[in-house]
Amino acid sequence: QVQLVESGGGLVQPGGSLRLSCAASGISFSFYTMGWYRQAPGKQRELVATITSASSTNYADSVKGRFTISRDNAKNTVYLQMNSLKPEDTAVYYCNADRGPPLRYWGQGTQVTVSS
Repeated sequence: QVQLVESGGGLVQPGGSLRLSCAASGISFSFYTMGWYRQAPGKQRELVATITSASSTNYADSVKGRFTISRDNAKNTVYLQMNSLKPEDTAVYYCNADRGPPLRYWGQGTQVTVSS
């Protein structure tokens, strides 16, 4: 059974930092492209960042220079370091594991709220 379990969300003030973690089980983690997506109220889910099995990264323009995605294959975990957070970063953040259809899985999401 595949599980992606996110953690690390919460309430933070503008300009603050958070680190999200996603622990995967039930998949050959090192072969998967891992990603973080987010969905704000009333908006579509959008890509935040991805990291391939070769550790090549890709970021949404809105988070470039502020967020960093990384992975630890020994721990089957992907991270998202979020710095200089803005109110518009408020959303539910979802972890994704992708090796091409039908091998695509989602976590349950973790809430990130940026507010003073």
